[in-house]
Amino acid sequence: MAQPRGFCAGVVRAIEIVERALVRYTPPIYVLHEIVHNRYVVDNLKKRGAIFVENLNEVPPEAVCIFSAHGVATTVVEHAKQRQLQIIDATCPLVNKVHSQAQHFAQQGFEIIIIGHAGHPEVEGTRGCVNGTVYVLSTVAEVMSLQVKNSQRIAYVTQTTLSVDDTREVIEALKLRFPAIQGPALSDICYATQNRQNAVRQIAVNIEILLVVGAHNSSNSNRLREVGTQTGIQAYLIEKADDLQVEWFVNQPVVGITAGASTPETLVEGVLQRLHSFGVTTVKTMDGEVEKTTFRIPDLLS
Repeated sequence: MAQPRGFCAGVVRAIEIVERALVRYTPPIYVLHEIVHNRYVVDNLKKRGAIFVENLNEVPPEAVCIFSAHGVATTVVEHAKQRQLQIIDATCPLVNKVHSQAQHFAQQGFEIIIIGHAGHPEVEGTRGCVNGTVYVLSTVAEVMSLQVKNSQRIAYVTQTTLSVDDTREVIEALKLRFPAIQGPALSDICYATQNRQNAVRQIAVNIEILLVVGAHNSSNSNRLREVGTQTGIQAYLIEKADDLQVEWFVNQPVVGITAGASTPETLVEGVLQRLHSFGVTTVKTMDGEVEKTTFRIPDLLS
Protein backbone atom coordinates (compact mmCIF):
# COMPACT_ATOMS: atom_id res chain seq x y z
CA MET A 1 0.00 0.00 0.00
CA ALA A 2 1.45 3.33 -1.06
CA GLN A 3 1.72 6.14 1.45
CA PRO A 4 0.38 8.75 0.87
CA ARG A 5 -2.56 7.85 -1.37
CA GLY A 6 -6.11 9.02 -1.92
CA PHE A 7 -7.73 12.24 -0.79
CA CYS A 8 -5.66 15.42 -0.65
CA ALA A 9 -6.58 18.44 1.47
CA GLY A 10 -8.22 20.27 -1.44
CA VAL A 11 -10.51 17.31 -2.17
CA VAL A 12 -11.39 16.84 1.50
CA ARG A 13 -12.34 20.52 1.69
CA ALA A 14 -14.41 20.46 -1.52
CA ILE A 15 -16.44 17.41 -0.50
CA GLU A 16 -17.00 18.79 3.00
CA ILE A 17 -18.27 22.04 1.49
CA VAL A 18 -20.96 20.16 -0.45
CA GLU A 19 -21.84 18.00 2.56
CA ARG A 20 -22.20 21.02 4.83
CA ALA A 21 -24.20 22.92 2.23
CA LEU A 22 -26.64 20.00 1.99
CA VAL A 23 -27.20 20.32 5.74
CA ARG A 24 -27.28 24.13 5.84
CA TYR A 25 -29.61 24.66 2.86
CA THR A 26 -32.72 22.86 1.70
CA PRO A 27 -31.80 20.46 -1.15
CA PRO A 28 -31.44 20.49 -4.00
CA ILE A 29 -28.23 22.44 -4.21
CA TYR A 30 -26.30 22.73 -7.46
CA VAL A 31 -22.65 22.03 -8.24
CA LEU A 32 -20.99 23.34 -11.40
CA HIS A 33 -19.05 20.40 -12.86
CA GLU A 34 -18.06 17.31 -10.86
CA ILE A 35 -16.96 18.54 -7.43
CA VAL A 36 -13.97 16.20 -7.83
CA HIS A 37 -13.23 13.63 -10.52
CA ASN A 38 -14.64 10.51 -8.90
CA ARG A 39 -17.95 8.87 -9.84
CA TYR A 40 -18.43 7.23 -6.43
CA VAL A 41 -18.13 10.57 -4.63
CA VAL A 42 -20.39 12.34 -7.11
CA ASP A 43 -23.07 9.61 -7.00
CA ASN A 44 -23.13 9.65 -3.19
CA LEU A 45 -23.66 13.42 -3.16
CA LYS A 46 -26.40 13.10 -5.81
CA LYS A 47 -28.29 10.72 -3.52
CA ARG A 48 -28.22 13.37 -0.80
CA GLY A 49 -29.62 16.13 -2.98
CA ALA A 50 -26.75 17.61 -4.99
CA ILE A 51 -27.41 18.25 -8.67
CA PHE A 52 -24.35 18.46 -10.91
CA VAL A 53 -24.58 20.70 -13.96
CA GLU A 54 -22.24 21.69 -16.77
CA ASN A 55 -23.81 25.08 -17.45
CA LEU A 56 -25.03 27.79 -15.08
CA ASN A 57 -28.19 28.15 -17.16
CA GLU A 58 -29.27 24.80 -15.68
CA VAL A 59 -29.32 26.37 -12.20
CA PRO A 60 -32.56 28.12 -11.12
CA PRO A 61 -32.18 31.82 -10.23
CA GLU A 62 -31.22 32.47 -6.58
CA ALA A 63 -30.36 28.80 -5.97
CA VAL A 64 -27.25 27.65 -4.10
CA CYS A 65 -24.44 26.93 -6.55
CA ILE A 66 -21.05 25.47 -5.62
CA PHE A 67 -18.01 25.84 -7.87
CA SER A 68 -15.94 22.64 -8.11
CA ALA A 69 -12.43 22.16 -6.72
CA HIS A 70 -10.97 22.79 -10.20
CA GLY A 71 -11.87 26.49 -10.25
CA VAL A 72 -13.80 28.57 -12.77
CA ALA A 73 -13.24 31.46 -15.16
CA THR A 74 -14.00 35.06 -14.16
CA THR A 75 -16.86 35.16 -16.66
CA VAL A 76 -18.50 32.22 -14.88
CA VAL A 77 -18.38 34.08 -11.56
CA GLU A 78 -19.89 37.16 -13.20
CA HIS A 79 -22.63 35.09 -14.86
CA ALA A 80 -23.50 33.48 -11.51
CA LYS A 81 -23.81 36.89 -9.89
CA GLN A 82 -26.03 38.16 -12.71
CA ARG A 83 -28.37 35.23 -12.10
CA GLN A 84 -28.35 36.06 -8.36
CA LEU A 85 -27.08 32.62 -7.42
CA GLN A 86 -25.89 31.94 -3.89
CA ILE A 87 -22.26 31.16 -4.71
CA ILE A 88 -20.08 28.88 -2.60
CA ASP A 89 -16.55 28.49 -3.94
CA ALA A 90 -14.94 25.07 -3.40
CA THR A 91 -11.92 25.86 -5.59
CA CYS A 92 -8.78 24.31 -4.12
CA PRO A 93 -6.65 27.02 -2.48
CA LEU A 94 -3.65 25.81 -4.48
CA VAL A 95 -5.60 26.34 -7.70
CA ASN A 96 -6.56 29.81 -6.50
CA LYS A 97 -2.87 30.46 -5.96
CA VAL A 98 -2.18 29.59 -9.61
CA HIS A 99 -4.98 31.97 -10.66
CA SER A 100 -3.38 34.75 -8.61
CA GLN A 101 0.04 34.09 -10.10
CA ALA A 102 -1.30 34.16 -13.65
CA GLN A 103 -3.26 37.36 -12.99
CA HIS A 104 -0.22 39.00 -11.41
CA PHE A 105 1.94 38.28 -14.46
CA ALA A 106 -0.81 39.36 -16.86
CA GLN A 107 -1.28 42.68 -15.04
CA GLN A 108 2.42 43.37 -15.67
CA GLY A 109 1.91 42.90 -19.40
CA PHE A 110 3.19 39.33 -19.69
CA GLU A 111 1.80 36.74 -22.09
CA ILE A 112 0.89 33.66 -20.05
CA ILE A 113 1.80 30.04 -20.75
CA ILE A 114 -0.16 27.40 -18.85
CA ILE A 115 1.69 24.09 -18.66
CA GLY A 116 -1.17 21.63 -18.60
CA HIS A 117 -3.79 19.77 -20.59
CA ALA A 118 -6.09 21.85 -22.77
CA GLY A 119 -9.73 21.17 -21.95
CA HIS A 120 -9.09 20.13 -18.35
CA PRO A 121 -11.49 22.07 -16.08
CA GLU A 122 -8.63 23.49 -14.01
CA VAL A 123 -6.71 24.71 -17.06
CA GLU A 124 -9.83 26.25 -18.59
CA GLY A 125 -10.58 27.98 -15.28
CA THR A 126 -7.07 29.41 -15.11
CA ARG A 127 -7.20 30.49 -18.74
CA GLY A 128 -10.49 32.25 -18.04
CA CYS A 129 -9.06 34.22 -15.11
CA VAL A 130 -6.50 36.02 -17.26
CA ASN A 131 -7.02 39.14 -19.32
CA GLY A 132 -4.59 38.91 -22.19
CA THR A 133 -2.83 36.32 -24.32
CA VAL A 134 -2.74 32.77 -22.94
CA TYR A 135 -1.11 29.67 -24.44
CA VAL A 136 -1.66 26.09 -23.19
CA LEU A 137 0.97 23.42 -23.82
CA SER A 138 2.22 20.20 -22.28
CA THR A 139 5.11 18.94 -24.43
CA VAL A 140 8.60 20.00 -25.45
CA ALA A 141 7.52 19.83 -29.09
CA GLU A 142 4.81 22.40 -28.40
CA VAL A 143 7.40 24.63 -26.75
CA MET A 144 9.61 24.49 -29.82
CA SER A 145 6.77 25.43 -32.17
CA LEU A 146 5.29 28.17 -29.94
CA GLN A 147 5.16 31.64 -31.44
CA VAL A 148 4.82 34.49 -28.95
CA LYS A 149 4.41 38.23 -29.49
CA ASN A 150 7.22 39.35 -27.19
CA SER A 151 9.76 36.81 -25.95
CA GLN A 152 10.92 39.27 -23.27
CA ARG A 153 7.50 39.44 -21.61
CA ILE A 154 6.25 35.90 -21.05
CA ALA A 155 5.58 33.92 -17.89
CA TYR A 156 4.33 30.41 -17.09
CA VAL A 157 2.17 28.71 -14.48
CA THR A 158 1.39 25.00 -14.14
CA GLN A 159 -1.66 22.82 -13.71
CA THR A 160 -1.68 21.63 -10.08
CA THR A 161 -2.27 17.97 -10.96
CA LEU A 162 1.13 17.87 -12.65
CA SER A 163 4.19 17.25 -10.49
CA VAL A 164 7.66 18.78 -10.60
CA ASP A 165 8.76 15.69 -12.55
CA ASP A 166 5.88 16.05 -15.04
CA THR A 167 6.75 19.64 -15.88
CA ARG A 168 10.56 19.60 -15.60
CA GLU A 169 11.39 18.97 -19.26
CA VAL A 170 8.82 21.49 -20.50
CA ILE A 171 10.05 24.18 -18.11
CA GLU A 172 13.67 23.52 -19.10
CA ALA A 173 12.73 23.81 -22.78
CA LEU A 174 10.87 27.06 -22.12
CA LYS A 175 13.87 28.53 -20.31
CA LEU A 176 16.23 27.53 -23.11
CA ARG A 177 13.99 28.99 -25.81
CA PHE A 178 12.90 32.06 -23.84
CA PRO A 179 15.70 32.96 -21.35
CA ALA A 180 13.71 35.92 -19.97
CA ILE A 181 10.68 33.80 -19.05
CA GLN A 182 9.37 34.07 -15.50
CA GLY A 183 7.47 31.52 -13.41
CA PRO A 184 6.58 30.34 -9.92
CA ALA A 185 8.95 28.64 -7.50
CA LEU A 186 9.05 24.85 -7.48
CA SER A 187 7.62 24.98 -3.96
CA ASP A 188 4.36 26.21 -5.50
CA ILE A 189 3.76 22.83 -7.19
CA CYS A 190 0.90 20.88 -5.56
CA TYR A 191 2.39 18.86 -2.69
CA ALA A 192 -0.16 16.03 -3.06
CA THR A 193 0.60 15.35 -6.72
CA GLN A 194 4.34 15.10 -6.08
CA ASN A 195 3.99 13.02 -2.90
CA ARG A 196 1.78 10.41 -4.56
CA GLN A 197 4.11 10.03 -7.53
CA ASN A 198 7.12 9.74 -5.23
CA ALA A 199 5.36 6.97 -3.29
CA VAL A 200 4.71 5.00 -6.50
CA ARG A 201 8.38 5.21 -7.46
CA GLN A 202 9.36 3.98 -3.99
CA ILE A 203 7.11 0.93 -3.96
CA ALA A 204 7.77 0.10 -7.61
CA VAL A 205 11.10 -1.54 -6.74
CA ASN A 206 9.30 -4.14 -4.60
CA ILE A 207 6.22 -4.94 -6.70
CA GLU A 208 5.32 -6.54 -10.03
CA ILE A 209 1.89 -5.00 -10.65
CA LEU A 210 0.58 -1.57 -9.70
CA LEU A 211 -3.13 -0.89 -9.19
CA VAL A 212 -4.14 2.77 -9.27
CA VAL A 213 -7.63 3.26 -7.86
CA GLY A 214 -9.10 6.33 -9.49
CA ALA A 215 -11.39 7.78 -12.14
CA HIS A 216 -10.48 7.53 -15.81
CA ASN A 217 -11.07 11.29 -16.20
CA SER A 218 -8.78 12.08 -13.26
CA SER A 219 -5.54 13.67 -14.48
CA ASN A 220 -3.50 12.76 -11.42
CA SER A 221 -4.78 9.15 -11.38
CA ASN A 222 -3.81 8.65 -15.02
CA ARG A 223 -0.40 10.12 -14.27
CA LEU A 224 0.12 7.69 -11.37
CA ARG A 225 -0.48 4.80 -13.76
CA GLU A 226 1.99 6.32 -16.23
CA VAL A 227 4.60 6.70 -13.49
CA GLY A 228 4.20 3.02 -12.65
CA THR A 229 4.58 2.02 -16.29
CA GLN A 230 7.71 4.16 -16.61
CA THR A 231 9.36 2.16 -13.83
CA GLY A 232 8.96 -0.99 -15.91
CA ILE A 233 6.06 -2.68 -14.12
CA GLN A 234 2.55 -3.46 -15.32
CA ALA A 235 0.15 -0.77 -14.11
CA TYR A 236 -3.64 -0.63 -14.28
CA LEU A 237 -6.06 2.22 -13.59
CA ILE A 238 -9.26 0.87 -12.03
CA GLU A 239 -12.29 2.66 -10.64
CA LYS A 240 -13.47 -0.08 -8.27
CA ALA A 241 -12.96 -3.69 -7.20
CA ASP A 242 -15.20 -5.01 -9.98
CA ASP A 243 -12.64 -3.81 -12.53
CA LEU A 244 -10.04 -6.33 -11.32
CA GLN A 245 -9.38 -9.24 -13.66
CA VAL A 246 -8.36 -12.53 -12.10
CA GLU A 247 -5.93 -13.31 -14.93
CA TRP A 248 -3.73 -10.43 -13.76
CA PHE A 249 -2.90 -12.43 -10.65
CA VAL A 250 -2.51 -16.03 -11.85
CA ASN A 251 1.24 -15.94 -11.21
CA GLN A 252 0.72 -14.56 -7.68
CA PRO A 253 2.60 -11.30 -8.29
CA VAL A 254 3.50 -8.81 -5.58
CA VAL A 255 0.86 -6.09 -5.96
CA GLY A 256 1.17 -2.40 -5.14
CA ILE A 257 -1.88 -0.21 -4.56
CA THR A 258 -2.22 3.55 -4.69
CA ALA A 259 -5.13 5.91 -5.23
CA GLY A 260 -5.66 9.24 -6.97
CA ALA A 261 -6.20 12.40 -4.97
CA SER A 262 -9.98 12.25 -5.57
CA THR A 263 -10.38 8.60 -4.53
CA PRO A 264 -12.05 7.75 -1.19
CA GLU A 265 -10.37 5.10 0.95
CA THR A 266 -13.51 2.95 0.89
CA LEU A 267 -12.82 2.12 -2.77
CA VAL A 268 -9.27 1.07 -1.87
CA GLU A 269 -10.65 -1.15 0.88
CA GLY A 270 -13.00 -2.76 -1.64
CA VAL A 271 -10.06 -3.56 -3.90
CA LEU A 272 -8.21 -5.10 -0.97
CA GLN A 273 -11.19 -7.30 -0.11
CA ARG A 274 -11.36 -8.57 -3.69
CA LEU A 275 -7.62 -9.28 -3.67
CA HIS A 276 -8.08 -11.33 -0.50
CA SER A 277 -10.54 -13.50 -2.47
CA PHE A 278 -7.79 -13.98 -5.07
CA GLY A 279 -5.44 -15.31 -2.39
CA VAL A 280 -3.69 -12.26 -0.95
CA THR A 281 -2.68 -12.96 2.66
CA THR A 282 -0.15 -10.26 3.52
CA VAL A 283 -0.74 -6.51 3.35
CA LYS A 284 1.93 -3.96 4.19
CA THR A 285 1.80 -0.16 4.16
CA MET A 286 5.00 1.58 3.11
CA ASP A 287 6.64 4.26 5.21
CA GLY A 288 5.97 7.50 3.41
CA GLU A 289 5.23 11.19 3.69
CA VAL A 290 2.59 11.97 6.31
CA GLU A 291 0.45 14.81 5.00
CA LYS A 292 -0.81 17.27 7.60
CA THR A 293 -2.04 20.04 5.31
CA THR A 294 -5.61 21.23 5.86
CA PHE A 295 -7.64 24.02 4.26
CA ARG A 296 -10.30 26.17 5.91
CA ILE A 297 -13.97 25.79 5.10
CA PRO A 298 -15.69 29.04 3.97
CA ASP A 299 -17.00 31.05 6.92
CA LEU A 300 -20.64 30.80 5.82
CA LEU A 301 -20.47 27.04 6.31
CA SER A 302 -18.41 27.05 9.52
